[in-house]
Amino acid sequence: MAKITAAQVKELREKTSVGMMDAKKALVASDGDEKKALEYLREKGIAKAEKKSDRVAAAGLTRVVTHGNDAAIVEVNAETDFVSGNDDFKNLIDLIAAKIVEAKPADVEAALALDVDGETVNDKIINTTQITGEKITLRRFVVLTKNDDESFGHYLHNQGLIGALVQIQGVDETVAKHVAMHIAATKPEYLDRNDVPQDRLEAEREELKKEALQEGKPENIVEKMVEGRLNKFLAEISLADQEFVMDSDKTVAEYVKENGGQLKAFVRYEVGEGIEKEETNFVDEVNSQIK
Repeated sequence: MAKITAAQVKELREKTSVGMMDAKKALVASDGDEKKALEYLREKGIAKAEKKSDRVAAAGLTRVVTHGNDAAIVEVNAETDFVSGNDDFKNLIDLIAAKIVEAKPADVEAALALDVDGETVNDKIINTTQITGEKITLRRFVVLTKNDDESFGHYLHNQGLIGALVQIQGVDETVAKHVAMHIAATKPEYLDRNDVPQDRLEAEREELKKEALQEGKPENIVEKMVEGRLNKFLAEISLADQEFVMDSDKTVAEYVKENGGQLKAFVRYEVGEGIEKEETNFVDEVNSQIK
């Protein structure tokens, strides 16, 4: 059996970021061959990731990066806020976001297959899973491409728990950033009211009509009430029609227009939205780990 030196362990740790004991075990199992040790750690990481595949990863961060006329917004998840706040996880999401905006993959599967210094993005995720001990996933991303007369604005709230990216024609980056901050704060669903699906409108109209009739309003004024309330509903979910958070006397569309611009597209991610989170009892969890 080859003698494993401290220098070998140190070098392997620097390349992989795994713990000292994991690095030493890998070198022992590989008889001191660093290449085989790297493969050993990779296989161990895959096995660990597979064991965690059914666990819920609802914490994490978003990132927004730009590259020329392209911008990407990305969400990567971990199981806990503790892991999603450490440097290994932050470095991983920065790497993934940079690769996605450069390569513009078609979907998550294609993004996971992207090459990063001889490894895939998925390999990088597996490696970080091994380091952190938690399930980590690339959940979603969007890449926007702008024209030269357009600007991107982006904003990360609370270090990336909410990320917003907006594309606007005819304005500078300061105006675009103000709109991105508004998007992060108000959670619009659509760019403007014309983007709202007809079935969503009809369902809301029927609900508003039912409410008005239950209030005992005369039939002849119900329709006017419904239209008024429907306009209010549209103003809440449509970015263009929302009251601008920095000046409530105007809508977002009016703010953009007075600065010579026109809204083109936006994306807003809030970490974990739509993921059914596991409810855990902290005392029970601790007790289960010490038994």
